[in-house]
Amino acid sequence: MRSKRMAVLALTTWSMIVAFGSASHRAIAAAPTTRPEFEASPVHSTWEDLLEGIKTLDQWRQRKETIRRQFLELIRDDRKPAKPPLDLQAHETSEVDGLYTRKLISYNVETDERAHAYLAIPRHLTGPTPAIVALHGTFKQGKEQAAGLLDNPDKAWLDHFARRGYVVIAPDHFTAGHRIPPEGPYETARFYAKHPEWTAVGKFTYEHSIAIDVLQSLPEVDPDKIGVLGHSLGGQGTYFLAAYDQRVKAAACNCSAPMFRQNPRVLEWARDRWYIYLKPLRPQLLEGRLPPIDMHHIIALVAPRPFLDLSGLNDGNPATQRQRVLMNMEIMRVYELEKSPQDFAFYVHGRGHSAAYESRQLMVAWMDVHLKPPSATAARLVPAK
Repeated sequence: MRSKRMAVLALTTWSMIVAFGSASHRAIAAAPTTRPEFEASPVHSTWEDLLEGIKTLDQWRQRKETIRRQFLELIRDDRKPAKPPLDLQAHETSEVDGLYTRKLISYNVETDERAHAYLAIPRHLTGPTPAIVALHGTFKQGKEQAAGLLDNPDKAWLDHFARRGYVVIAPDHFTAGHRIPPEGPYETARFYAKHPEWTAVGKFTYEHSIAIDVLQSLPEVDPDKIGVLGHSLGGQGTYFLAAYDQRVKAAACNCSAPMFRQNPRVLEWARDRWYIYLKPLRPQLLEGRLPPIDMHHIIALVAPRPFLDLSGLNDGNPATQRQRVLMNMEIMRVYELEKSPQDFAFYVHGRGHSAAYESRQLMVAWMDVHLKPPSATAARLVPAK
C-alpha cells in the first residue's frame, strides 16, 4: 500500500510540474519579444579636455598641430644645437650565445659630445629587419642594464629583443654610463650650465632621435620598421620620442612617471636639485599653474601609430595611477577618431614598478604584431592526418 501511495504522489507531483511548465511556457510565449535595455552611465574625468569641442577627424588634426607646437615648446626644442655628422664608431664586439653580435658603439650628438650605446645585430639575417630603440631606466651604468650585463635581467631589453630577431640599439642616457657627470649619475647641473634655455627632456628626446639616425644608417635595418620601448625613465623617453619623431612606427611604455595633473608630487618634474626634467617649468608650478598640455596630449600625438602603455596601480601613489587608467580611456577616444582603435592598448597590474614576465610578453607581442609581417604572428589550424 505504501508503495502504491508513493507512486500516486509521484504521479500527481509530476502532473503539477508539467502543468506549471506548460503554463510558464505559455506565459513566456505571450511575453513581449523585446527586453528592457539598461544604459551604461558615462564616465567623466578631467582628461576630457583632450577632445573637448572636437567632433570630426579634421578638427582633431587641427588640434593635434596645436598640441605639437605646445609639446615642442614644453621641451624647448628650438634651443637644441645643430645636429652634427654621426661619425659612427665601433669599439668592442662580442658574440652572444651564437644568436647575435653585440657592439659597443659611439656617435656624435653635439659637436663636442658623443653618445655611447650597445648595438645588437642578430646573426643569419636574410635581409633588412625591424629595429628597436631600447631605453633603460634610472640606473647608473645605463646601457649595461639594457644589455643584460648588470642589474635586473627583466629589464634587459636589448637581449630580449635581439634574441627575437630585432636589431636593437640601447643608448646611455646622457647622465649615465659612459657619460656620468663629475657630480654623479643623473646630475643635470652641468647640462643646464651649458644649455640654460633647453630642457633635460628635450636633450634626451633629441639624442634618442639621433639613435634612430644610427639605425637607419645600417644595411641590416628596415628603415620603415622602427620601434621604441623602455621602462621607468626609459618609459617616459618612449612616449616623448614617439611623439617627437614620426619615424617611430610602434611604441611600448612600461611604468613611466606620473602626469602633471592629479599628481601631488608634480614639482618633481621641475625640482631644484639632482635630475631636473623641465627646469623652465619651476616658476609656474610654484605658482600653482600647470602646463597647457599633459601626458595624454603628448601620447595622443603618436596616434594613429601603435602605442602600448603598461602601468602598476600600486606603483607610487595609487590615486594617481587610477587617474592614469582614466587618462588612457580618453586617449583611446583619439585612436577611435583616427579609425585605429586596434593600435592603442593599455595593461594595468598590481606588480608595482616592475618589468614582470607578463608585461615583457605583451611588449614583445606588440612589437611583433606591428613591426613584423602578419605571418610572424598568425595562428594556424592543426593539419588533418
